[in-house]
Amino acid sequence: MKRSLALVLGLVPAVVLAPLTAALAATAGEPDPAGIWKRGDGNAEVRIAACGDKICAVNLWIGDTSGGEEVGDRLVLTLTPKDEDTLAGTAYDPKRDRTYAMTMRVEEDRLVTRGCILAGLLCKSVTWSRAD
Repeated sequence: MKRSLALVLGLVPAVVLAPLTAALAATAGEPDPAGIWKRGDGNAEVRIAACGDKICAVNLWIGDTSGGEEVGDRLVLTLTPKDEDTLAGTAYDPKRDRTYAMTMRVEEDRLVTRGCILAGLLCKSVTWSRAD
């Protein structure tokens, strides 16, 4: 399966949130994924940060580009809090013009993303660690 920022931080690799951006800043206790994250397989590093009224995950570094991922690829994430450490919603990949269902569990030094396509029939989870 090719790796692509599209399946986020989840499905087909390397990489969150409508009006949640302001809510995250204003409401204590909600998950905040902002920062730089390294993918568990060591092949990608992304920055998650606000971009307009959403959040974007942008590839900063890609080790193996044979799967079609490139530095600068981004996902536009529209997620809302599901519980105290999990966000859920969609990830849009403008490069491929695809939208994926996703969840993101945010811990202090770890992020777990799960991206799905085909009405949830094909899913993949990816673990990320906070970069130093």
